[in-house]
This record gives sequence, structure tokens and C-alpha cells, in this order.
Amino acid sequence: MEQNKKTSSRNTQVLIAIIVGLLVGIGVAVYFIFSKNTQLEEMQQVNEISKQQLEDEYESIDTQYEGFKISIKNDSLLQQLSNEQAKVQRLREELRTVKATDKAEINRLTNELTSLRKILKSYIAQIDSLNRANEKLTKEKEEITNKYQETTRTLNQVSQEKANLNEKVTRAAKLDATGISVQATNAKGKVQKNIKKVEQLVVSFTITKNITAEPGERTIYVRIMKPDDDVLVKNRANTFPYENGNIQYSMQRVIEYGGEEVPVTLYWKVEEFLMPGTYRVDIFADGSRIGSRSFTLEK
Repeated sequence: MEQNKKTSSRNTQVLIAIIVGLLVGIGVAVYFIFSKNTQLEEMQQVNEISKQQLEDEYESIDTQYEGFKISIKNDSLLQQLSNEQAKVQRLREELRTVKATDKAEINRLTNELTSLRKILKSYIAQIDSLNRANEKLTKEKEEITNKYQETTRTLNQVSQEKANLNEKVTRAAKLDATGISVQATNAKGKVQKNIKKVEQLVVSFTITKNITAEPGERTIYVRIMKPDDDVLVKNRANTFPYENGNIQYSMQRVIEYGGEEVPVTLYWKVEEFLMPGTYRVDIFADGSRIGSRSFTLEK
């Protein structure tokens, strides 16, 4: 009886030991399973982060290509950039569809990214070189433009100085009539005070000395303006060029001018009615008016 009790007690202790062992084993198994799941979740998070970083880098390269296309004017280079950008966008789209746990594809796309960085770096160097060349050309163009403008200003200044000099020479060479007098006389040359007895108008003047004037023949024109501003003429077709047109003259005389003083006298035969009032005599030569004098005829 006592022997049976001892045997039963040992059996109970063994059973308890087995149960405790099982519980410990189950606990260890649960710990390892939990730890493994935790590691898997952490690895999943790391893979997701790595994929996101990869996507960000692809996006960055795509954005840089887009920026280059806006500023580049070279058609050939622009086409190359467009082709490379299309490749980046294709790989970027592939990356979006790849699972974070697909190590093989992630590694392939990572290697592709390395190649893309190298290509982008070469284009950056090429674009920088083009920009420097463009800056140099722009600077050279600006310098040429400045030189051209300076040359143009100098030429304009020289032309203006030449024009001023020519004008001075022209003015210096211009003839001048001085000592202008007008006498109303009869046919014998006697001065008449009564307008009705006037038979001729005697216009006298002197062409002054001018050594700068070109020597040679000169045609002197005389216009006699009546008080009503009509011109005394024998023939309305008697005209000479003046400024931008032709005007009538009363008398003309051709003289030989050699730079010295030349006295000139012209006679107007009165064949028309002369009204009392103020008359004016204008003298012209070489297309310019060289003298003027007013006189009065009274009743």
C-alpha cells in the first residue's frame, strides 16, 4: 500500500516536470516566433524606405532633365535630353510596380540609377560648357555692338563736323551785295520826284571782295517788288531756281567774278503803271539772296 503511494507520487512529479517542460518549450517557441515576426516587419519597413528613397532619386533626375529642357536652345542636345528623360520615366514607372521585397528588381533599378547619375553628370558638364561658351559669345557680341555704336557715333560726329565745315565754307564763299541804291529817273538819267515823270529805275550795287569764292561767271538776278507784292517783269517766263522752286526776276546780268569788288548797275525801263508806295529790291546770286533794299515812290 505504501509502495503504491510512493509510485503514484513519483508519477505525479514526472508529469508535472513534463508539463513544465512543455510550457517552457511553448514559451520559447512563442518568443522566437514573435521575434521573427518583428524582424520581418522591420525588414519590410527598411525595404519600403529604400524603395521610396529610390523613387525620390528617380524623380529628382526627371525634374533636373525637365529643367534643362526649358533653358537649352540647342535642338540636338534637347533631343538627347528628351530621350534620356523618357528612359528615366520608364524606369521610374517600373519601380512603382515592383514590390519592396523583390530584391533582384530593386538591385537592378538601383544599378540603373547609378548609370543614370553618370549620364546626368556628363550632360551637366556639357551644359555648363555651352553656357560658358554662350556667355563668352554674348560678351563678345556686346563688345562688338559697343564698338559699332562708338564707331557710328564717331562717324556721325565727323559727318556733322564736315557738314558744319562745308556750311561755313559755303557761307564764306557766298557773294555779298553792298551799297545798294535805287534811283527813279527820266530817260536822261535825271532823278524825278514825281512818279508820273519816272521813265526808268536805276539799281546800283557792288559785289564785295571774297577770295574764298570760286572765280568765274556769275548770273546776278534782280527782283523789284511793287507795294502790292507783285514783281515787275517784262515776261512772266523769266524765272530762276531758288530754294525748292523757281521765282520770277525783273532783270539779270552776267558778270565775271575773280574775287575782287565788282560794281553792277542795271536799268529798268518803266513801261507800266507805277503806284505810289514802298518798293523792295532783292538781289540774288548762286541760289542765294545776297542783298536787299527798300525805296519809296511818291505822287
